Amino acid sequence: MKSIKVTDVGSLKNELNKYKKGKKLDIRYFNQAARLAWLGKITMSPVDAEDPDCKSWLLHVHAPEGFVAHFVDVDDDLINEIHILDAEQGQYLAEIMRAGLSARAEELQALNRRDFYFGKFFKENKPAEGGEPSGS
Repeated sequence: MKSIKVTDVGSLKNELNKYKKGKKLDIRYFNQAARLAWLGKITMSPVDAEDPDCKSWLLHVHAPEGFVAHFVDVDDDLINEIHILDAEQGQYLAEIMRAGLSARAEELQALNRRDFYFGKFFKENKPAEGGEPSGS
């Protein structure tokens, strides 16, 4: 773990400024985090919600589980760690997370409205090609 000498105020200020700005994940890690964000497998929080100048985000990426774990590959150093993101990548991940949540909610609402039984067993009378509808 990195240590900071408290007696050196300049070093302390420099370290705090690094946290305020955050840093970017490389493209490989960002894509993995974005996939898991879409699935709702991340947690994000502002580094300092009370400081209007601090736009960086704390990011925690949860390991994929169950069915998802068979399809989504994630590097071990990305998961179960807390990352400090810059404002731009934090905003993008928040947007991706919202889009994934909306898409999954729409699918669940459609599933809830779907009538499996009647669609399968009671087919509509459809007209034969060029002819009249069959039935009574």
